[in-house]
Amino acid sequence: MPNPSTASTPAREIPATLIPGDGIGPEIVDATLAALDALGDPFVWDRQIAGLGGVQTCNDPLPPDTLDSIRRTRLALKGPLETPSGGGYRSSNVRLREEFQLYANLRPARTIIPGGRFDKIDLVVVRENLEGLYIGHEHYVKIEDDPHAVAMATGINTRAGCTRILEYAFEHAIATGRKKVTIVHKANIMKALTGIFKETAERLYEQKYKDRIAFETVIVDACAMKLVLNPWQFDVLVTTNLFGDILSDLVAGLVGGLGMAPGANIGRDAAIFEAVHGSAPDIAGQGIANPIALMLAAAMMLEHVGHLDKAARLRSAIDATLNIDRVRTGDLGGQANTKQFTAALVSRILNG
Repeated sequence: MPNPSTASTPAREIPATLIPGDGIGPEIVDATLAALDALGDPFVWDRQIAGLGGVQTCNDPLPPDTLDSIRRTRLALKGPLETPSGGGYRSSNVRLREEFQLYANLRPARTIIPGGRFDKIDLVVVRENLEGLYIGHEHYVKIEDDPHAVAMATGINTRAGCTRILEYAFEHAIATGRKKVTIVHKANIMKALTGIFKETAERLYEQKYKDRIAFETVIVDACAMKLVLNPWQFDVLVTTNLFGDILSDLVAGLVGGLGMAPGANIGRDAAIFEAVHGSAPDIAGQGIANPIALMLAAAMMLEHVGHLDKAARLRSAIDATLNIDRVRTGDLGGQANTKQFTAALVSRILNG
């Protein structure tokens, strides 16, 4: 959703933080910068490091210089950051959301390459980004000689946090011409933790949005089944942190996978745009990565700062490169490497 303060008169030069990330991150960032350059890049980039690169450079996955840069620019484009499973350092993505109070995670999914099993998909998942079971309150309980005999985690959802994300979702849906908002919950079992989310949504809808957009609620496991059987019944899905993380990847699978899935993390004072896939260290340096997810994230970023025409041109060029020129990377059934795809896309931007 465009930032209302900039949508009408976009600035010519906009300071922004650039985090190439780990693994294939630098490769897809270079491809995305080439596309933006062809459009007439409005961003003045401050390049920083994070994730594994931050650990290797200064023993910190989120170095102070990186945080200071985002505090200054309040805007960032980020490649994938490596997070170790199990032990090791805490997710840099989660820390960034917390540091800048990026409460809304926006995950659009739209069919770009037609003819697949699921065609004409156009969905948005709006995920609460700061609460729920992802707050990081975890610990082990020792029993006898096993220090990890019991694992415990605490989830927290607040009325204020629920209201904030639900208002954002309703307003975004209405502003972008959507027809229906679906609240996804598990209030039949997790009666308090997700019950508060469902209850707040129903109350808010009755108070502010009843005559403006359609509304329904659905249990998360039923929603997952319905997304596979008939995804076209949904429009905007709004849910809590853990469910949103899972369902947004499911929805990405409907349109070709995470290589086609951009994401935006939105707060009142900052916004970070990203490719939501991982760092893919197994193919890093081979020059075969699909850069489309980050390019689509850049399109969302352009919209956010009011450059609607540039965002539309970028999306149109991606569509034409894939479907008219039929230049595709290997994960999409093509033969192009990253540089070949990028060159074809840049040609489309410049020549139409």
